[in-house]
Amino acid sequence: MTVWIAIGLTVVGCYLVKLLGLLVPAGALERPLVQRLAALLPVALLAALTAQQTFGEGSGVVLDARAAGVAAAAVALVLRAPFLVVVGAAVVVTAGVRALGG
Repeated sequence: MTVWIAIGLTVVGCYLVKLLGLLVPAGALERPLVQRLAALLPVALLAALTAQQTFGEGSGVVLDARAAGVAAAAVALVLRAPFLVVVGAAVVVTAGVRALGG
């Protein structure tokens, strides 16, 4: 029963957040600062999620094959490789490091 209460509260919370977004006046959304923040916030959140998933293990920091894969992807991005090549490089390097016991 506790799970269903949590699900119900989550649904209501999501609906209220959506409603709150619709009630924000248009003038507030047209400010340059708000527009800059709206453009940069998704990138910052995705970077934080990637860093946490790559380097976080429980409550500590870990450097393993995932870090090598992210480094390979970063190098491919600097070289302006297409997206599929970036993902492929990350996969191949991660698998290679894991296969070598890292």
